[in-house]
Amino acid sequence: MAKLLYKLGFGAYRHRLPVVLIWLLVLIGSGVGAFTLGGETSNSMSIPGQESTTALERIQEKFGSGETASAKVVVQAPDGQKLPQHVKAITDLVADESALKGVRSATNPLDPAAPSVNRDVNVGYSTVTYDVKPGEVTDEQRAELTKAVDKARAAGLTVEVTGTAMQETPHVGGPTEAVGVVLALVVLALTYGSLVTAGMNLLSAGIGVGIGTLGITIATGFMDLQSTTPILASMLGLAVGIDYSLFIINRYRQELRRGSDVGHAVATAVGTAGSAVVTAGLTVVIALVGLAIAGIPFLTQMGVSAAATIVVSVLIAITLVPAVLSMLGRRVLTRKERSATVENPVEPKDRGVIRGWAGAITRNRVVALLLSVVALGIVAIPVASMDTTLIQKPPAASTQERADQILAKGFGEGFNGPIIVLFEGQGAAATATKASEPLAKLSDVAMVTPAQPSQDGNAALVTVIPKSGPDSTETEKLVADLRAELSDVEGGKAYVTGATAVSVDVATSLDKALPIYLAVVVGLALVLLILVFRSLLVPLVGVLGFLLTIGASLGATVAVFQWGWLSSAVNLESTGPLISLTPILVIGILFGLAMDYQIFLVSRMHEAHHRGAKPLEAITTGFRQAAPVVVAAALIMFSVFAGFVPAGEATVKSIAFALAVGIFVDAFVVRMVLVPAALALLGERAWWLPKFLRWLPELDVEGTALDELPAEKKKQETVSV
Repeated sequence: MAKLLYKLGFGAYRHRLPVVLIWLLVLIGSGVGAFTLGGETSNSMSIPGQESTTALERIQEKFGSGETASAKVVVQAPDGQKLPQHVKAITDLVADESALKGVRSATNPLDPAAPSVNRDVNVGYSTVTYDVKPGEVTDEQRAELTKAVDKARAAGLTVEVTGTAMQETPHVGGPTEAVGVVLALVVLALTYGSLVTAGMNLLSAGIGVGIGTLGITIATGFMDLQSTTPILASMLGLAVGIDYSLFIINRYRQELRRGSDVGHAVATAVGTAGSAVVTAGLTVVIALVGLAIAGIPFLTQMGVSAAATIVVSVLIAITLVPAVLSMLGRRVLTRKERSATVENPVEPKDRGVIRGWAGAITRNRVVALLLSVVALGIVAIPVASMDTTLIQKPPAASTQERADQILAKGFGEGFNGPIIVLFEGQGAAATATKASEPLAKLSDVAMVTPAQPSQDGNAALVTVIPKSGPDSTETEKLVADLRAELSDVEGGKAYVTGATAVSVDVATSLDKALPIYLAVVVGLALVLLILVFRSLLVPLVGVLGFLLTIGASLGATVAVFQWGWLSSAVNLESTGPLISLTPILVIGILFGLAMDYQIFLVSRMHEAHHRGAKPLEAITTGFRQAAPVVVAAALIMFSVFAGFVPAGEATVKSIAFALAVGIFVDAFVVRMVLVPAALALLGERAWWLPKFLRWLPELDVEGTALDELPAEKKKQETVSV
């Protein structure tokens, strides 16, 4: 692979202008395609074939209503008054709602045939149904609804709005995300000592993210994609794009300081660091595509979309970056370093801190190993109490939150998480009425509404209102209790659905898939690292370190987002169960990124050992060479992920936090302390490979095959340009 990438890098050097123009054309073409072909994203999270999803489809067929966007316009009378005293204001409100663009229907809370008011008749709600799916209501339509609400407020009513129609599409980019990018730029500038080189690194990564997210936007015109997909892809693509370019540029600068000419330095950087970039990128891609193991379409789409962005980032790192480096030439170095020749190479300043750190870890390897394992084990303790859900709380101080509070106070906590039961079969309404009696006696049931039959009489709907809130464990248990009670309905079939039931089904599927996915990821890590390092114990150390990283990452996330520890530090609006997607996404992404650091750090140790250095000397040499760039890469990735936390969209916030903590822990504790300590403890045995595995192919990520290229041939190739 090293030789092939060497030729690719040299080709990028020789044809640098066409390479740059091609990527710019791809970026422009992606922008045009996104503008003309892009569609809307969706906030729907369901699994085809699950009982709750099947029921929603059947409800759409039988009742003409299913997964459509709707809003509950909650009205509350002034203290001491009743809603009937404001008949005109409420009637005008419903009329204004019905006249709004895209509204299919709007109910009147005071309708005698189907009133929607509480027992005290001081709180009610109007259900506004749109003709589009959740997530497809436009900002303009929401603004029109807000105007109608403001008019009712002027009449003396307290009016707030909640529901799926009020869910805005998450945005990509913002003030806090920009802070993360600025911090990344600062780290790059300090690493390179050049703002131009730092800017080029950031710009190349930005081009990759732009192409990736624009490609996802194009895909929305042909398929339904989850609304957080572009955010996840941009967050991950930006982080790895900066890091991968950093590794290429850093190696290029090393070659120039050794006196290499520009062409050879570019090609060597791609052949060596580029090999590690391709291998590391491949691990991230496989981990993300592997999310398909869960069998959940929207999760698979998120993984594939993010993986596609990673592929673009890798391609840019091994083609566009070397082409731009060819244009910059020796200007990526400081003025003092530009005078380097083969006879008089310029060595960078010796990093005493790095050397001292490596020496301290190897000398005190037992203590370092035990302290790191114990510390990470303690941080991982909260994982044991982790709860997950798909039910998201509305933003603090928003109209949605106020509406939910009014409804909970007026109708009960469970009103915000109704459970729908669909009955099918001959005489469905009678069956539903008969079944409602035992349902009402279940411990967490507040009330069961009368059966609503379909036009053909072969289906009926019953709404079960729980006593507890929608994200509580009691309500989740109620879903299971309802299904157990309805498992043998006479004369038909019953389905349990609704947002809470969908959440339970998705969470259950994810919980079942998580151990399988983790086993696949760990197995993949072992195989990959065995191929890279031709060792059995080094991969085991790397995988065990990865498991500690996952435990600490999720443990810290549970402590903050579920327990509320230091919640103000991340601008957390409310605590509660983690989003169901968080554990499996974090495992998949951190796996790839952790293997990145393992490969970049330990490959230098392996290279030194391969060239004859003794075990401790190889660890120190490799650590001194790779640790500075790994530290810079980790700080950059931490900054990018952390930038999505303070003002992040609810689904992304916990994921970004877990990734930020995971990157910090993996780079600065696992790879910088645990791994060198463990390798020092193992000594020569660390590089042992059993005979029965020596037939395995070797992945040359250190680029040692390039040593076989004749020096004269390299020189002639460069001179011929």
